[in-house]
Amino acid sequence: MSFKKYVYFFGEGKREMKKLLGGKGANLSEMTNIGLPVPPGFTISTEVCNLYYDLGKRRPEGLDQQIEENLKKLEEKMGIEFGDKENPLLVSVRSGAAISMPGMMDSVLNLGLNDKTVEGLIAKTGNERFGWDAYRRFVHMFGDVVMGVEHGKFEEAISAKKESKGVKFDTDLTARDLKELVDDYKKIIFDARGKSFPEDPREQLNMSIDAVFGSWNNKRAISYRNLHDIPHNMGTAVNVQVMVFGNMGETSGTGVAFTRNPATGDDYLYGEYLINAQGEDVVAGIRTPQPIKKLEKEMPENYKLLLDIRGKLEEHYREMQDFEFTIQEGRLYILQTRTGKRTAPSALKIAVDMVEQGLIDKRTAVARVEPRMLDQLLHKQLDRNAKEKAELLSKGLPASPGAALGKVMFNADDAVEESKGDRVILVRTETSPEDIQGMAAAQGILTARGGMTSHAAVVARGMGKCCVAGAEAIKVFEDKQYFQVNNKKIKKGDWITLDGSTGEIFKGKIPVVDPEINENMRTLMDWVDGYRKIGIRANADTPHDSRVAREFGAEGIGLCRTEHMFFEGKRIKSVRKMIVASSREERSKALMELLPMQRKDFYEIFKVMKDLPVTIRLLDPPLHEFLPSEDDDIEEIAKELGISFDELKSTVTSLHEMNPMLGHRGCRLSITYPEIAEMQVRAIFEAAADLTGEGYNVKPEVMVPLVGNLMEIKILKEKIISVADQVMSEKKQKFDYKVGTMMEIPRACLIADKIAREAEFFSFGTNDLTQMTYGFSRDDSGKFLPDYIEQGILAKDPFSTLDIGGVGQLIQMGLERGRSSRKDLKVGICGEHGGDPKSITFCHNIGMDYVSASPYRVPVARLAAAQAAINEEESEKEQ
Repeated sequence: MSFKKYVYFFGEGKREMKKLLGGKGANLSEMTNIGLPVPPGFTISTEVCNLYYDLGKRRPEGLDQQIEENLKKLEEKMGIEFGDKENPLLVSVRSGAAISMPGMMDSVLNLGLNDKTVEGLIAKTGNERFGWDAYRRFVHMFGDVVMGVEHGKFEEAISAKKESKGVKFDTDLTARDLKELVDDYKKIIFDARGKSFPEDPREQLNMSIDAVFGSWNNKRAISYRNLHDIPHNMGTAVNVQVMVFGNMGETSGTGVAFTRNPATGDDYLYGEYLINAQGEDVVAGIRTPQPIKKLEKEMPENYKLLLDIRGKLEEHYREMQDFEFTIQEGRLYILQTRTGKRTAPSALKIAVDMVEQGLIDKRTAVARVEPRMLDQLLHKQLDRNAKEKAELLSKGLPASPGAALGKVMFNADDAVEESKGDRVILVRTETSPEDIQGMAAAQGILTARGGMTSHAAVVARGMGKCCVAGAEAIKVFEDKQYFQVNNKKIKKGDWITLDGSTGEIFKGKIPVVDPEINENMRTLMDWVDGYRKIGIRANADTPHDSRVAREFGAEGIGLCRTEHMFFEGKRIKSVRKMIVASSREERSKALMELLPMQRKDFYEIFKVMKDLPVTIRLLDPPLHEFLPSEDDDIEEIAKELGISFDELKSTVTSLHEMNPMLGHRGCRLSITYPEIAEMQVRAIFEAAADLTGEGYNVKPEVMVPLVGNLMEIKILKEKIISVADQVMSEKKQKFDYKVGTMMEIPRACLIADKIAREAEFFSFGTNDLTQMTYGFSRDDSGKFLPDYIEQGILAKDPFSTLDIGGVGQLIQMGLERGRSSRKDLKVGICGEHGGDPKSITFCHNIGMDYVSASPYRVPVARLAAAQAAINEEESEKEQ
């Protein structure tokens, strides 16, 4: 009986088969095919992982037979047998998803060792210490990964052994010490699980394969996928590969290398290695590794080979690669390669350099840089002057750039909890995959051990988090909740500041400054705009924000929120006078105090934006938001306004609403109090007229919020036109303007064809539209949305990434119906989704004219829009 092919021997696959073989498996086959020195092995496909879960954690029929067939093939290729007592074949069992998830799933090394095969390994190598070191590592890893014994128990045992022998490093332990540790580890396993460590190599292999499949859904892997938007149904492949050993003495070693510097993008071989060590020693931070350049002196021939392999990998993949290598008794092997994680500055430099070097074209460069990575470039940096005066505690490795300050926390749970109210820095001796949630919650990460390719460094770079690693002068006492450096004790809750670009650690808080766009970013952004089809605007309420938006390439303002201006300086007093006014005359008098202030606001914003469109939303929030709620504040403000406490208290009470987000706000305020809208519109148009007189081509767009009825926009548009005519007559200036609406009520989307008869543009307010479509309160949904996401009810927070299946359908309906009655209807979005890459792709696909994002997310939006256009063209070619 024939079964579907589940297992592929290295060389049977190719790099295009990542979805089936995982990134690691596909690349191991690819490297085998191009002649690189890869230890042989085979890959169990990702399909098996999904079947494994579908079948209730049971293997599909035919898999065991295919594993056995490929194991036999491996034995024939190597000329040795799996489980042979005299010359045993040993293998590793490693995970490998289609999208790299470094450290999130499990691996087992040295598999096939037992009390008998270890003697054969010793006899074969003539190295007793190596044999027992390999065996104790295997028992430790198998007990932890496969049998679920707490990792710390094994660490305690080896620490006790080193202490009893008076040595510092694992490498100082003798063969006898390691043999005793094997027995200690086996006892730890039996005491914890009530089961003995399995001596049968085939049982070890089967248990390990199942454990790797099981690790696809461990807590840290799920958290990582959620953080990086990786689908949960991709599954992991399992790679079974012949072991090569870097811990066979001074002519052996192991390392991790990048074809370019992952932090800066500089074009040279970058990496770290350890002599007489296995791979996990490098990434776990157990010993601080040496820079790869030093290998040129220690093993010149192998260093030369690595340079040659670096060139072959980049020429073949045309992408920066992250590869692992092992040197066994002077012979070099490549264990895996994958696209290297990198910082945003590095991603930009690599993309631009590879275009200049002819490795890729501009289109590929634009498609390759992740939009979210640009956020890293836009992170704040430490203020140089304040930094010079700050107290430097120590210096580590600059593992991931940027600046971070926060309260020191020593474990992931505390970091997550404290981050709900304040900024935190996660401080660890070294991080492990279990720290993933704490790392996500922290502003930055500091470790005492580990190098530039340690877990902390790799994960932090992927997250865009500031990280300082390998700060060896720091002694971390995690159980006592403090760290010590240079006789100074920094306790839990104390503030520190990290400079991830230099590796410096400072005591206390250092101010931060806004970042600047570098030349590589400017170059890429120039290319981006050549592919982008959708416009990019910014949400900006001040001249400063408007300037920032223009510097980042915004093509106008998609949302200027006038209520934010009302809280500035002394004008809040005039606003409050207007609210407590008992007649229209009093209200108008207070509004006249506000008019010159609002006019100045709009004048300055228009001037910054020059000839670009500026969409100004009329007053939106309910009036009670401008008044105090506490009695002490009411009494103080009543005195300031010259009215009694009871009078102001009565006004506050009368404005109270059971559900203010659905109450007296938006266009409803303008309908009830037309003088408010008239003042704002006059301020807009007077500013426009003044600048028109100065030679500016101002393009104001007046946006009426919260429209859900045709008559609302009709009535208010008539008033807006009336004021515009008055101002143009008074100022003797002509200017163009538009009147539109913010589409944020589901009913507005349903009657969009009617609304578009009056509105000249639609701007979808996706924050409120999401709120009203789901019936979720933005202010309160944080109490349950994490549970919804964790339980799979929602894939993402709908306030962060647009709900295409629900809210998106309303938007598409509104756009199509609107344009059915007004062909030239301009359509955009201005909610938080305007800076979200996935949401931008949706907006591009349905034919919007623009998206509007916060100023610092404008480059992100520009890049996401260009990639949406490129992907659309690629899809059309495939069809």
